[in-house]
Amino acid sequence: MKLAVIDLGTNTFNLLIRDEAEKITLYNDKISVRLGDGGLNDDHIAEGPFQRGIEAINAHLVTCRQWGVQEIYTFATSAVRTASNGSDFIDAVYLNTGIRINLIDGDQEADLIHLGVQQAVPLNMDKALIMDIGGGSTEFIIADSTQVYWKKSYLLGSSRLMQKFRPSDPIKAEEMEELKNYFEEQLEDLFSAAKQFSPRYLIGSSGSFDTLAAMTALRFQNANVLEGLTSYTFDLYEYTTISKLMRESDFEQRLNTPGMIPMRADLMVVACVLIDFILVRLGIKAMKTSNYALKEGVLASLQNHSLSWQKSLL
Repeated sequence: MKLAVIDLGTNTFNLLIRDEAEKITLYNDKISVRLGDGGLNDDHIAEGPFQRGIEAINAHLVTCRQWGVQEIYTFATSAVRTASNGSDFIDAVYLNTGIRINLIDGDQEADLIHLGVQQAVPLNMDKALIMDIGGGSTEFIIADSTQVYWKKSYLLGSSRLMQKFRPSDPIKAEEMEELKNYFEEQLEDLFSAAKQFSPRYLIGSSGSFDTLAAMTALRFQNANVLEGLTSYTFDLYEYTTISKLMRESDFEQRLNTPGMIPMRADLMVVACVLIDFILVRLGIKAMKTSNYALKEGVLASLQNHSLSWQKSLL
């Protein structure tokens, strides 16, 4: 049985194809859609992104047919669930592609991210803070190898923050302070949970963290360091050096940084400000990244039959 999972993120539409009989990943790639461009904080999917989304799903369908996929599981997250025309997008996708979308809430998204991270990073008895920075939302989960202690989704995605604050390029010191003050206001629940459960280290899942790992490896080690890994452990000095570089660079300089994925060059600044804030505010001294996130969590839920999802057949 060949299965596909399509994650309709706010920035990218991600496709994972898996041969369940052989237990191997056949394909794993993404298309930049920027579904939230021009309307994210107005809770509306603009016409251009709306059409780009349908085109990207059709492109993923072509890939699925090429690989002989039999079942597709598709998930929409923050941009669709908060948009006033999110249901219109879901209907249009079905009419134009035949794909049935599972619209998940923030708690479900956090659960799937946790399931995905568990496949990439062996959790131990020390509690970890899992952080997934999406385009529309950021999920936080406190967990160890035995259980999830706390989880919450916040409307603090990188695209949402960029559209709300529109920082200069490079970002100014006062603009970073404005962002940090906003995080302080929005994340009170997280601070209380962290005080109660005392997470010892941060695990950043996929997205911005993958790009940070690539830039760090290329600057301080070499590209081969990341080959075959599902997780990467940061040296915090090396991370802070890259973060400082991102915050002090303009768009062109970030774009030309070895390891940068072009579609993240404008968003990496606010992502770094948020990561830095969390590390300092919670006193966390260790950080890893997980290459796995929501897509891999969906596969895990299908394998252990813990959750039931609407599927589309090819």
